[in-house]
Amino acid sequence: MTDPRSSAVSAARRRTAIDALRRGAVPETGLDLLATGLDRFESALDAELDAVTSGASVFKAVRGEYGSGKTFFTRWLGERAKQRGFAVAEIQISETETPLHRLETVYRRLTERLTTASFPPSALRPVVDAWFYALEEDALADGASEDELADAVEKLLTARLTEVSRHAPSFATALRGYRAALAREDEATASAVLAWLGGQPHVAAAARRSAGVRGDLDHFGALGFLQGLLTVLRDSGHRGLFLVLDEVETLQRVRSDARDKALNALRQLIDEVHSGRFPGLYLIITGTPAFYDGQQGAQRLAPLAQRLATDFTTDPRFDNPRAVQIRLPGFTQDSLVALGIAIRDLYAAGASAPDRVRALADDAYVADLAGAVGGALGGKVGVAPRVYLKKLVGDVLDRIDQFDDFDPRQHYRLTVSSGELTEVERNLAAAVSADEIELDIS
Repeated sequence: MTDPRSSAVSAARRRTAIDALRRGAVPETGLDLLATGLDRFESALDAELDAVTSGASVFKAVRGEYGSGKTFFTRWLGERAKQRGFAVAEIQISETETPLHRLETVYRRLTERLTTASFPPSALRPVVDAWFYALEEDALADGASEDELADAVEKLLTARLTEVSRHAPSFATALRGYRAALAREDEATASAVLAWLGGQPHVAAAARRSAGVRGDLDHFGALGFLQGLLTVLRDSGHRGLFLVLDEVETLQRVRSDARDKALNALRQLIDEVHSGRFPGLYLIITGTPAFYDGQQGAQRLAPLAQRLATDFTTDPRFDNPRAVQIRLPGFTQDSLVALGIAIRDLYAAGASAPDRVRALADDAYVADLAGAVGGALGGKVGVAPRVYLKKLVGDVLDRIDQFDDFDPRQHYRLTVSSGELTEVERNLAAAVSADEIELDIS
C-alpha cells in the first residue's frame, strides 16, 4: 500500500530528501516523510519540546551504534522543534574543527550553523535584527514617541539582558555597538561587530573599539553568550533553541588531557542546563555505546557518568523515552525494508513513471535489495542503511524512471566497492575481504 504521506508532500521537500539519499547523505529536511519506527519516542519528546517552549531546559543523550540512525533521529527531532518555532543548530564534535573542551569554538559553530524556519545558516543577523525590531515595537506600544524611541529601546535592551550582563556584559555592549553602526550606516563595522558577537576571532581592532569590546570570546564567556543568544531568540519570536552536539564519541580519540577537559566541559553544560540557566534550550548529544560505557569515554569522569546513567538491562521494548539517555535499536532487516518501501513510495509520487517505479521496484524487490546490500557488508544490517538507500535511489529507482526498458531484476547487478564506503563502514564490514562484491539479485 502506498504511504499517504508520499502523495501529500510538496515537490521541493520530496526533491530535497531524494537528492540527499542519492548522494548517500542524511536529508536536512523532510525527515518526517522517511521516519519509520520513531513513533514510540514522539509523545515523550514532544512533551519535552513543549516544556522548553514554556521556559524549561532539557538535556538528552542519544546512544546508538554506527548506522543506527542517530543523525537521522536528531534531524527528525530538530524538524519537529522547528515546526514549533525553535531555532536549530547541529554541530559535529571533532578534535580539530570543534573540540568540545573549547566552548568558545562550540558557540562559534552554533552561530555559524544557526537556522530557523525562515532563514538558512547563518541566521544570526536576521535573528538580531528581528530582536531590535521587537524592542522598537514594544517601546512604541508602551507609548514612546519617535523622538524617544532610541532611548526607550536602550532601556528595554538593558532590562532584557540584565541577567545575561551579570555573566557576560560584553554581549549587551556588542549589541549596542552593532545598532550604533547601523544607525550611522557603517555596514562594515556592523558586520564586524556582529561577527564578534557570533564568537568569530580576529575581528578588526577598530570595529571592536568602536563597539566598546575587547579581545576574543573565551571558554567561560561562551556560556554567557549562549545565555544572551537564548534571550534574543525568545524576544524575537522564537520558542527556543534546539542544539545538537553530534558524534561526541570522537572524544575517545583525543589526547588524554584534552579528553578530560572535554568530558568536564560536557558535565558543566549538563549541570548548567539542569540549573535553569538556559531557559529555552533543548541540548542533545549523540554517541556510541562505547562512549557512554567505556573507560575512555563518559566512565572516565565519574560525575559525568552519574549524570548520564540509565538502566538498559530490561527488554528494549520497555526503554523509557523520558530518561536522560535513550537508545536507538538500529536497523533490522524488516525495518530496513520498511524504510526502503517508504522511500520507493516517496520517489514514485514525484516520478515521471510512477506506476512503472512501483511495479518494477515492488515490495519483494526492495526486500531482496536490502538483503543483498546487507550480505555485501558481511551480513551487518546496521552498516547497510546509507549504502542501501543510495543504491536504491541512484542505481535502481532513477533508472526505472528514466529508461522504459530497464528492469532491475534483469539489468542490474549490485556492486559495493570499498571506495564508496566510509572508513567506519569498511571497519564494521571487515568480515568481507574482497575489494568488490557482486551479488546477483535477479
